[in-house]
Amino acid sequence: MKKSLILAVVVLMSTSCFAQKNPLVKKAKSYAMAETPDFTAARATIEEAIEAAPTAETYYWAGMIGFQEMTQENYNQMMGKGINQAKAGQAVEESYAYWLKADELAQVPVLNKKGVEVPTDPKMRGNISKKMLEYYKNQELVKYGIYLNEQKDFAGAYQAFKLHTDMPDLAMMQDAKIQKEMPRDTTYEQYKYYAAIFAVQAEMHEEAVAVLESMKDGEYEAISVNQFLYQEYVALKDTAKFVQTLQDAIVRFPGEPWFLQNLINYYIFSGQEQTAVEYLAKAIEREPNVAQYHHIKGNLDENLGNYDAALADFDEALRCDPNLADAMAGKGRVYYNQAVKLNEAAALIQDNKAYKKALEEMNGVFRQSLPFFEKAHEMEPENRDYMIVLKGLYYRFHDDAKYEAIVEEMNK
Repeated sequence: MKKSLILAVVVLMSTSCFAQKNPLVKKAKSYAMAETPDFTAARATIEEAIEAAPTAETYYWAGMIGFQEMTQENYNQMMGKGINQAKAGQAVEESYAYWLKADELAQVPVLNKKGVEVPTDPKMRGNISKKMLEYYKNQELVKYGIYLNEQKDFAGAYQAFKLHTDMPDLAMMQDAKIQKEMPRDTTYEQYKYYAAIFAVQAEMHEEAVAVLESMKDGEYEAISVNQFLYQEYVALKDTAKFVQTLQDAIVRFPGEPWFLQNLINYYIFSGQEQTAVEYLAKAIEREPNVAQYHHIKGNLDENLGNYDAALADFDEALRCDPNLADAMAGKGRVYYNQAVKLNEAAALIQDNKAYKKALEEMNGVFRQSLPFFEKAHEMEPENRDYMIVLKGLYYRFHDDAKYEAIVEEMNK
């Protein structure tokens, strides 16, 4: 391959305005810029250069070696030779880190001839920011993150996506013209979301929380973001934070029962049933036509033995949503469970006459439950739970035709 062709497509390090005072830098460049680059030797040499002179200039050139290798890999892909995405991605992350250090050193204040404080190297930031913007616009770190995800390296994928999404907030990228080319648009939010998911998969809970907290008030995948945030706080055993997350989400997403259900579960299992009821009452007062709120309150009242209140709750749920099969089944369940308790009590009765009377009362309550389960089954004919209850009731009442029909449905 002709050297002129390589120079046409590979960024030349020699175009920089920086003087090369360190001879080791020049040597490292020669390795990286050879017709057949030796990036291993280039890196070994630049490390010597850094040890000898850890200046902004040296760190800049250390970053340029990674930039050059990434460019070479992209050129190989363009020429049909394929790309080593691992090498390209590692080179990008390497140069990213070197350039952060170079920018830090370049901004150290020194006194000019007039005694005024100025950056050590005022031109450095502009040169680095242009290279970083190229990484950002070409999505080099995104490509690397996707590759790492495919390799099941979720921690690495998180790191790559996090570096990409952090870039617009770097001090060196705050020039107005650069910011216009780095919009916080839907794609940007999507990449932040991916970073959070990778952190979740890697069980990097603190990192996941940090990203999710920055997104929880936004619009991108808002419900999912808040659900993940709650789950990560649970993983961290931060009760105060996960409760607050649920409480905030209930206000923001009144039609999404998932948050309320989890909050109610927490209150119930932590022995705070009254708080659960009170919270539901406030939610219903705020949003009286959300069927799921009434449905959940019905379940809670039923668990607490408030059967009349539970029936009223399920009626309200059906008023809000006449097709809510779970509320219809809830009414049937209230009667069914009362009948079960009557059956348990009847088993303790010694007097035969009183026993028969108790059984009649029990069967009467079982019969009260039947039409509600039948209606729920009509609403959701594929719900196997409803079928199981109906099968038992039809068997109890010796309704052979309906029993055989429901068994056939279940077998299908």
